[in-house]
Amino acid sequence: MNSTKKIIIWVVLFSIAMGFMESAVVIYLREIYYKTGFNFPLKQISPFIAKIEFFREIATIIMLVGCGIIAGKNKLQRFAYFVLGFAIWDIFYYIFLYVCLGWPQSLSTWDILFLIPVPWVGPVWAPCLLSLLMIIGSVFIIYQVDKKPNYKIDYRLWWLLISGAIICIVSFMWDYLIFANKKVSIWSIASKENLFSEIDNYIPTQFNSPLFFLGFSFMLSSVVYSIYKSNKK
Repeated sequence: MNSTKKIIIWVVLFSIAMGFMESAVVIYLREIYYKTGFNFPLKQISPFIAKIEFFREIATIIMLVGCGIIAGKNKLQRFAYFVLGFAIWDIFYYIFLYVCLGWPQSLSTWDILFLIPVPWVGPVWAPCLLSLLMIIGSVFIIYQVDKKPNYKIDYRLWWLLISGAIICIVSFMWDYLIFANKKVSIWSIASKENLFSEIDNYIPTQFNSPLFFLGFSFMLSSVVYSIYKSNKK
């Protein structure tokens, strides 16, 4: 167990460092595009910078996946380490932005999370809440696999996790889809248009909290039941 704790500590430190790198890149971009402070609507970004950003995000995910593969003993534990790294990275990204820029001003501040296939937007508290759940669930799985190398998650609990994640993702896309009104535009790396040119007048108005909490409750119930079942045994 001591070796597992050491691995978890190093994965956490690695993810915190990545969170700082991510926030540093965002600070540079805001110095270029948002000299008076970040806000919606989003400023257009040239295709060259947009492509660099696209591949940087892919590189970030590859690094987190690689960390999980190196740290874990089997597929499930490797996935758990990846999830742990992703969650720590996400939370500390916001922490470092707040320390350096005083942003976000509150947990209800809107942020843009992803761009594919359409923009994901939501208040900062939403991804942070998901990250906290991901930390709890991933650490639980890491220790379960250590105790029982053949430990598996029941397929019904997997369905709860996957369906909950999909519902949460839709909740992040909801406001933009309402804004687009069936005229959804998808940017790709082959595009010669500026990034955000299709949403240069988009300002988020309302986050679909009921839909988000529906998905979150699915994921939470899966994690809680797994922990309860393990403790009962």
